[in-house]
Amino acid sequence: MPASRRLLPALAVALVTALAGCTAAPARHDGAPGKVDDKAVDALYAKLDEGSRTYEDALRLQRGGNAGADATMHKALDELLRAAAQCGTTAGCDAQRFFSTFDRLLRLQDGGELAGEPVEQTLPDAQADESTSGEQSPVLQAVPQAQRTVTLLRGHKLSDLIAMNGPVKAALEEWLTQMRPNLMDAWVNYQYLRYRMWPEYRQADLPEALLFGILAKESGGKVHAMSRSGAAGPLQFMYTTGLRFGLSTVDGFDQRFDPAKAARANAAYLDEQLKALNDNLELVLAAYNGGEGRMRRLAAANPDASFWDPKIYFTLSPETREYVPMVLAAAWLFLHPERYNLEFPQVDGAPGQIELAQPASLAELTVCLGQAGGMRDGWFRTLRNLNPQLNPQAQQPAGTRLQVPKVLEAAYRQSCGAGPWQTLAADLHNAVAPAPPPEAERPRTYVVRRGDTLSSIVRKLGCSNLHAVAELNRLRAPLYSLRPGQSLRLPSCARD
Repeated sequence: MPASRRLLPALAVALVTALAGCTAAPARHDGAPGKVDDKAVDALYAKLDEGSRTYEDALRLQRGGNAGADATMHKALDELLRAAAQCGTTAGCDAQRFFSTFDRLLRLQDGGELAGEPVEQTLPDAQADESTSGEQSPVLQAVPQAQRTVTLLRGHKLSDLIAMNGPVKAALEEWLTQMRPNLMDAWVNYQYLRYRMWPEYRQADLPEALLFGILAKESGGKVHAMSRSGAAGPLQFMYTTGLRFGLSTVDGFDQRFDPAKAARANAAYLDEQLKALNDNLELVLAAYNGGEGRMRRLAAANPDASFWDPKIYFTLSPETREYVPMVLAAAWLFLHPERYNLEFPQVDGAPGQIELAQPASLAELTVCLGQAGGMRDGWFRTLRNLNPQLNPQAQQPAGTRLQVPKVLEAAYRQSCGAGPWQTLAADLHNAVAPAPPPEAERPRTYVVRRGDTLSSIVRKLGCSNLHAVAELNRLRAPLYSLRPGQSLRLPSCARD
C-alpha cells in the first residue's frame, strides 16, 4: 500500500482529536471577557497555511517517487494538528477553517487533483460533500456530526449562542409535535434549494443552521410564499427592504422569489444588523421580524440587556416573542436532531437540468413524473421552487431548459418525453371549464327563496358587486331585507 494511503486512517483519527479540541474546549484568553486575540488567531492561520502548503508540496514529491517525502508529510501533519489544538483554546479562532483544510487534504491524499486548488476552503457545499467517486468524504465518515458542530457565528459556536431557556424549549416542543410535519417539509424543500442558498450564506461566513431556522419559520421552504402583510419569498422580504438589499422586479419577475438572491440579501441584512447590534443573534432575529429601527432604539436604551431581559422581551409584539425562539429552535434541531429522537429524511438534492423534448408546463411535468424517486407528495413544489420565474400552468416551448433535481433527469426521459403519462398529463392540462353564458343569455331577474340573503344571491349568480344589486332594488344596508317570492332585478354586473 502506498505511504500516502497508509496516512489516511491516521489523518482521520487525528482530525477527530483536533476537532474535539476545537469544538468542545472553552476558549481561553488573557484579555477582557469576549476579547478576540487577533494576533494569536492570525498566527494560527499562518501555521495552517504553511502546514497545508508543505503537505501539498511533499505530496507532489511523493507522487513523483521521492522516498523522503513521507517524513515531510508526517512533520507537516504534526504541525497542523498542534495548530488545530491551539485553535480550540484561542478566542476567535475559526475551527471551521481547520476542518475544511483537513477535509481537503484527505481528498488530495485519496487521489484528488493538486493543481489549481486553493490553499483555504470554507465548509464544503452541497456538491463538495461527496468525493469524485460518489463516496462520502472521509472527514464526514470519521466525524458524522463535525460539519454541524463546528458551525460558527462571529467566532462563537452557534450552539453556545442558543440559550436553552423556557421559550426555546417550548419552541422545540412545538416543532417536534404539532409543527413536526412543517419541519419535515421545510427540510425536504431546503435540501433541493440548498445548492442555490447555502453558498450565499457560506460566502458571508454565516452558519447554515441559521439559514434553515429562518427558512423553516418564514416559509417552510416554499419559494412563492406570501404573507398578509406583503412579505414574499422563501425568506419573506418586505418589498422596500428587499429593494434595499438588491431585490427588485426585473422583466416582471419579483426577485424576492429567487432563492439564491433572497439568501444573499438575507445574509447581507443579518451582517448589517449583527454589526449594529453587537453580534447579538436574538436581537438581530427580532429586528428581522419586528423592524430594525425599533430594535436599535431598544438596544441603545438598554445596552447591557439581552433579548430575554423583560425590559426588551415584553416591549415586543407577541409575534416577535414567538418568532425568535422558533427560529433558534429550528436551527438547534438542524444541529442536533439525534438529541431529540429526530431523524431528518435522506434527500438527494444534487442539482440537474432537463431540456423539454416537447412543450410542457410545470403542472404537466408534475403529473407525468408522478412519485419518481420516491417523492410521496409529488414534484410540483420542488419544480416551482427551482424555476420560480415560471407560471406553473403556462406551457414552455420545446427546448426550454428547466432546473430539476438530478434524480429526475432519467425519470423525465422515461415518463415525460413521450408515452402514456405524457399524453395523460397533456389531456388533463388542456381540459377547460365551461365558459360563462353570453351577456344576453344571463338571467336578468332572480326570485328570492326562503333562506336567501343578498350576499348568498350575489355569490350564487357570480356577481361581485353587492351594492349595485342593492341600489338597483332599493335595498337598505346593513340588513338588505328580503322576502320569499320577491323578484330582484339584476344589473349587468351579475358576472363581473
